[in-house]
Amino acid sequence: MTVQQIKQRFGIIGNTPALNRALEVSAQVAPTDISVLVTGQSGTGKEIIPQVIHQLSSRKHGQYIAVNCGAIPEGTIDSELFGHEKGAFTGASGSRLGYFEVADGGTIFLDEVAELPMQTQVRLLRVLETGEFMRVGASKVIKTNVRVVAATNENMIAAISSGKFREDLYYRLNTVPIQLPALKNRKEDIHLLFRKFANDFADKYRMPAIKLSDDAVQLIESCPWPGNIRQLKNLVEQLSVIETTRDIDGFTLSNYIQTKSESTDLVLRKNKTDNDFSERELMYKFLFDMKKDLTELKKLVVDIISKGGKISLTDGQSAIVNRMYSDVEGNPISTPRSLPEPGTNLDIEDRGNFEVHQEVEESLSLEDREKELIKKALDKHRGKRKYAASELGISERTLYRKIKEYNLTEK
Repeated sequence: MTVQQIKQRFGIIGNTPALNRALEVSAQVAPTDISVLVTGQSGTGKEIIPQVIHQLSSRKHGQYIAVNCGAIPEGTIDSELFGHEKGAFTGASGSRLGYFEVADGGTIFLDEVAELPMQTQVRLLRVLETGEFMRVGASKVIKTNVRVVAATNENMIAAISSGKFREDLYYRLNTVPIQLPALKNRKEDIHLLFRKFANDFADKYRMPAIKLSDDAVQLIESCPWPGNIRQLKNLVEQLSVIETTRDIDGFTLSNYIQTKSESTDLVLRKNKTDNDFSERELMYKFLFDMKKDLTELKKLVVDIISKGGKISLTDGQSAIVNRMYSDVEGNPISTPRSLPEPGTNLDIEDRGNFEVHQEVEESLSLEDREKELIKKALDKHRGKRKYAASELGISERTLYRKIKEYNLTEK
């Protein structure tokens, strides 16, 4: 079957090369039992690919079951996919067939496969490798002959790196990858899809189909469409129902869609927030590292004094001393003498210049921390509760109560 015939049979609109390639690969793998992983942004129409593969395969007379993995609770997904025995868990009043048992000889479409719990991923891997599984609460192995097509809008490599998804399962599902393009990369198809949806809603609501002016066509082709085809379809339905005129110009259309500049502003604001958060994390890390180094230096000085003023530096101690004589980028700054290397003997001749201080463990009490912060805020704003409360992020009334509670004296 040609790509054009597939489009006509399944009602697929568009002539983008990336879309044609996805349909071409689907037709090529359909006669086989190879696992397929469909990727693409949310709303790009990934659910049509497994239907094409199923209908063009020898399994077309078998069951086709679509499962949204993200919509099934973690506690019941194993039962849904693989079935369960009576008494397997609370509420299991009888045995139940799972999708893999029902779809034997057919095709299962696992949408949002990245949302599967880790335990379920192990079970799925076994089915893909051996065709075997067990119902929940059973010990009998069941054989099944099911074709699996999965889909996801997530970055699977990132999901593997974060430990969310099993790497072996990913490669087992991704035997043949099919990528669906985002709508913003299908500019020549956007107006075609708009007209298709306009005619569909005209039939549904028994009214004339809406049409776009030239400037409106330019506007929809320049829109970023973060929601892809789903967003475009919703837009056409809104216009069909709400607008009284059937000729939609650019000005009318702009009231319904987010322009490219607005979308760019949102992205820039998000990036700025992300950058601020990263800088704050780096600052915290630097302060914690500096505190740790100071603690180690205190211990080092105590060791030197306790051992008669002489000590051989370890690698870690030498590194700490070197950091104290370096700038923030790690470049050495001028020092009165060369920095110590590991194994250097430090000889302190005049022990009278040092005092041994006993290290007191810092209090981790939240109450003490809160009291200290309130005192600092009051001191900074010279006792003005309004500004101190704003600095602390609490109400003036709460601050007044805390001052009484901790018996603090306002300046």
